Amino acid sequence: MSEVMGLFDDQDDAPRTVRRRRRWPWLVAVLVVLLLIVAAFFAGEWVARDLVTKAVKQQLVSRLDLAADQQIDVDIADASLLLDLALGEVGQVRISADDVTIGDFTGNVSVTLRDLGIRAPFTLGSGDATVSLNADQLRPLLAEAAPVSVDGLTIAQPDVSASTQLSVFGLAVPVDVVLTPSAADGQLVLTPVSLSVAGAEVTSDGLRAQFGSVADPLLAGYRVCVAQYLPRGLTLSRVAVQGDRLAADFDIAGELLTDAGAREKGTCA
Repeated sequence: MSEVMGLFDDQDDAPRTVRRRRRWPWLVAVLVVLLLIVAAFFAGEWVARDLVTKAVKQQLVSRLDLAADQQIDVDIADASLLLDLALGEVGQVRISADDVTIGDFTGNVSVTLRDLGIRAPFTLGSGDATVSLNADQLRPLLAEAAPVSVDGLTIAQPDVSASTQLSVFGLAVPVDVVLTPSAADGQLVLTPVSLSVAGAEVTSDGLRAQFGSVADPLLAGYRVCVAQYLPRGLTLSRVAVQGDRLAADFDIAGELLTDAGAREKGTCA
């Protein structure tokens, strides 16, 4: 009798074993499909980022008249660009490039744009930009606005140092001046904080006593109207020396993309 019962027991176990074995192929198939979906998503994400990055670079080169081989780095900070494209807005885009020439400016440029609408009318929430210049790039800007000629220029944190000459009775006397940078009313302002004549330190009153009114333009410092070179939508907010470069920070107005007036060249007060 026990042998008979054992026979039935074996018959009951066999289907369960088969059923368990049959479930595994289905589970593997589901996992494979999920992996393919994930791979397709990441492949689509990579393709989307590549296309958008190339499009941004092409637009910058075209609209800013940059060299075709200009190296431009574009970073889309959002986790999913595909989701951004579906919603029509990119949360944050960072753009940077070295040795960029825009108008009379040549320098390293870093731009951050936030809440950038990618469908008409192409809105912008806000943004900021930093342009940094070395001494060779800063010198031409000072030459246009300098009260006296600049013979030499060095940048070392936290100041800018310039060498020039003042003429008295037909003699050229070398003068060195240390300048502190700041921003005011759309202008880059370089204010004298220390002076030396032929290597000897002097005060402002001492320089004026030696050279009279000839020293006044130098003591007034240097003022460069940065706003006249840039769209009104960019406001100079801060200037400081960082290492051996002068860094100028700009606030980018949200209406820059939608208001034609914000894209016109600015003026200084």
